Amino acid sequence: MRPHSLSVLLASVLGLASSLALAGLPRLFPDDAAKAKMQFSPTGVVQVKGKALRLSPGAQIRDTANRIVLPSHIRGEYTVRMLLDNGGQVHRVWILTPEEAAMPEPKR
Repeated sequence: MRPHSLSVLLASVLGLASSLALAGLPRLFPDDAAKAKMQFSPTGVVQVKGKALRLSPGAQIRDTANRIVLPSHIRGEYTVRMLLDNGGQVHRVWILTPEEAAMPEPKR
């Protein structure tokens, strides 16, 4: 095997090993991220506690695997942690796993 190919292979193996090590860690949420049930619709508006909230222009939604997903690809109701921007629009959303949803919110 050529030295260049060996270094690429070694880098790939180390990258995979570090990804697997991080995969077991719990996600950390900002303390001020509120837990709520959120109903998603394709219009850029979500329902939280019966109130319609707009997604901010730069809204970021993360699924249970912590991948960023487009708002147009989410339907239904989920338990989430969320942050609002200064204008009251939903800015960050983390869709919770059942284990994360069962955890209590941090004391404020």
